[in-house]
Amino acid sequence: MIPLELLAPAKNLQTGIAAIDHGADAVYIGAPRFGARAAAGNSIEDIEALCRYAHQFDARVFVTVNTLIYDDELEDVRQLLRQLASISVDAVLVQDMRLLSLFSDIANPSPLTLHASTQADNRTAEKVEWLFQHGFRRAVLARELSVEEIAVIHRQVPQMELEVFVHGALCVSYSGLCYASEHCFHRSANRGECAQFCRMKFDLLDADGRELEHQRHLLSLKDLNLSAHLGRLIEVGATSFKIEGRLKDVSYVKNVTAAYSQLLDRYIAAHPGQYRRASRGRCRYAFEPDLDRTFNRGYTTYFVDGRQPAMASFDTPKAIGQCVGRVKELRGPSLVVAGTAAFVNGDGLCYFDGRELRGFRVNRAEGNRLFPQTMPAGLAVGTLLYRSNDEAMERMLSRPTAVRKIPVAMSLRATADGFVLRMGEAEASIRQEHQEARTPQRENIIRQLTRLGDTPYECTSVDIPADFNYFIPSSQLAVLRRMVVEKVQTQQPQQTLPRPLPEWRGDDASVAESRGASGSCSPPYREGAGESHPLMQCRYCLRHELGFCERRGGRKPQWREPLFLRLADGRRFRLQFDCGHCQMNVLLPSMQGGADA
Repeated sequence: MIPLELLAPAKNLQTGIAAIDHGADAVYIGAPRFGARAAAGNSIEDIEALCRYAHQFDARVFVTVNTLIYDDELEDVRQLLRQLASISVDAVLVQDMRLLSLFSDIANPSPLTLHASTQADNRTAEKVEWLFQHGFRRAVLARELSVEEIAVIHRQVPQMELEVFVHGALCVSYSGLCYASEHCFHRSANRGECAQFCRMKFDLLDADGRELEHQRHLLSLKDLNLSAHLGRLIEVGATSFKIEGRLKDVSYVKNVTAAYSQLLDRYIAAHPGQYRRASRGRCRYAFEPDLDRTFNRGYTTYFVDGRQPAMASFDTPKAIGQCVGRVKELRGPSLVVAGTAAFVNGDGLCYFDGRELRGFRVNRAEGNRLFPQTMPAGLAVGTLLYRSNDEAMERMLSRPTAVRKIPVAMSLRATADGFVLRMGEAEASIRQEHQEARTPQRENIIRQLTRLGDTPYECTSVDIPADFNYFIPSSQLAVLRRMVVEKVQTQQPQQTLPRPLPEWRGDDASVAESRGASGSCSPPYREGAGESHPLMQCRYCLRHELGFCERRGGRKPQWREPLFLRLADGRRFRLQFDCGHCQMNVLLPSMQGGADA
């Protein structure tokens, strides 16, 4: 059977444990340094604790070391990798190909499995094949790929594990090929310090300086939601399904992980004998997961079925949440909402006043009559309301909301000089004089043996022969139970060892080879390059988003190109529409004086 893996984010130890408890088969977490989210680093001690917890369920822990590395940092990275290997981390995600030589230095085969981060720009079969030949076991594919493109990669490189994003925030640029934050704010996205250039407001200008759009979030994408497409992704060869969000809080991780875990379970149940979960354990939830009731900027399926309309959210980069109705009435300090949603004190609601997103807190809710903390300006009858903070959901998720247990069966038998208890493949025995029971003991024996408490196990059955009529003190039953549980916990799951790494050439030609296989149109950005070099390379196309892609049936533009994006401070960035690659590039500002400088 093919193992399917739900991969959840871990901002820290707490969220990592929550992800495992709510159904994740693996979690990814940032190392103390060198992760693509610099604000989400974790200590070696916390990563080790997460490994111990996850491995109880045969769940895995992947650590991100996926930034570009400076020359004077290589020795620090070498020491970090040795530390990660010593605490039984299951895989390391990398972007910088020079790290291959460091893996070889640790051991060959390395105790660490190599995953190619999406920051390495993995969008073609040629790139994925190159990665496999250089020792990678898994490629985290670019978010922009369609189901058909993933199928092609799997057909051409079937030996490589394919990981795909299924939920969360979207970068507008191909990951690893965005240099806008570095250029504009000296915070490199390839060093884990993205300043969110794509979430900013821009004017859109044509070649004559005419303003086509004014101060809108033209590059800010909605959030990815492929919950309705998991089956299709499985069928074309993807086996790991990744939730974005290493900066998200624990309530987000709980809700989204539980939602996708249930979807995977349903798919597996509908295809008996074909698939299984990659880890062990059944989850019981104290809440109903709902993707609409957690942080989101509105949802898009992005390119899963090729280019689609309405990928962006021009009016706000913030979470708007679930639509909860329209304003029916305004009365004094309160408003009445028409709709079926239930409200509680503390809910956060928002609405659009023209193109501006405004919000307010519900101080008191009496049915659908709401009393805001401050009556919002610009609110009118008929205005659509969205719930950006679902207080009832947040309260629910702040409590213990899931229990994960591994089902086990036990069997108890008498031996010549005592008793033996088996649980799974483990067994424990005690020496005990046989004493015939004067009263029935079966119920007490079962009760004592199944008291598994805070262990990760729950007993589904205890097999005791029908003629078993012995008295065993409860204290001895407890000893048997503890012994067999300890033996089960010390049994190591069988894992495939990492493949030996090929000899690393360590030359510029090999690194260039990896870039050439990436499918990118140009070499990495360098400060001081000419204005034709892209700061961002995007499959998302603003011309298409505005309805002016003539190749796809859009209207004929009434402007003269090139088009420019302009920040509020006057800096302009030329847009290049590379229709041959169906790609939009955001270019360096012009260096020819004026506001472009």
